[in-house]
Amino acid sequence: MAIELSVITPHVPRIVHEHLVPDFQKEMVAGMKQVAGIIEGVKPDVVVLISCHWPSTFDHFVDATPRHKGVLTSLEAPDLVKDVPFDYPGDEELGMKLAEAARAAGLRVTAFSNPTYIWDYGTLVPLRYLVPKEDIPVISLSVTWAANLEESYQWGQVIAKVLEESGKKAVFVASGALSHNLGRSPEQMPTRSEMALNEEFTKYLNECDFASAWDMLPQYSKAAGVESGGRHLAVFFGAHEGEYTSQYFGAGQSSGSWNVVMTFEKK
Repeated sequence: MAIELSVITPHVPRIVHEHLVPDFQKEMVAGMKQVAGIIEGVKPDVVVLISCHWPSTFDHFVDATPRHKGVLTSLEAPDLVKDVPFDYPGDEELGMKLAEAARAAGLRVTAFSNPTYIWDYGTLVPLRYLVPKEDIPVISLSVTWAANLEESYQWGQVIAKVLEESGKKAVFVASGALSHNLGRSPEQMPTRSEMALNEEFTKYLNECDFASAWDMLPQYSKAAGVESGGRHLAVFFGAHEGEYTSQYFGAGQSSGSWNVVMTFEKK
């Protein structure tokens, strides 16, 4: 088995509670709920999610805790993301294998198993919609500021290889925005120039032209302020080889950022 389905998803904090979602973000939520049905149909053994809101400084981290359980109040947005309970299974063995393979490939990757670790909202918010039954094991990954895009891409390649060798059916989730030059107004749109870049990049994604999207990513990240410097997308591209089909489920703004809901299924 390998990565059967991949998702690029938002994690904007205002959607954490569905009954409070503003109108301009409801398209994203509707799209994520559609994707949840696709994930359920895939019946994956594990979800591997990289979150832009788990920033690590030097090492890539793998949360290999066998049970992810706690209550999240976000350090960044405690007014929006507060007292949110979660209880998901993990996969300690596979998480440790990911780190071991990466270190063997010369990458600085550390796995840990710690039941007191509390997820960030970039991990929890999308999972509340994508895996609402909390019934699929999850391995979460950090984005690493000391790692450039090329190293992040190599980490994605290791992830894909380990998942393929594991015999497990996996869903890979990249949780993060495209353009991400933030403003203080929640409904603020990206600039016209940023939207032009978002549209070009999304066109490559829709066509599953990952080579062109990867080629565009370094300059696009600088010009449009792509979230986490595009590292979550670099890992995504590294993890995907071969032919895929894409589906687009919607998009929306959040304080000047642009967020898409898309899936990619291997042919």
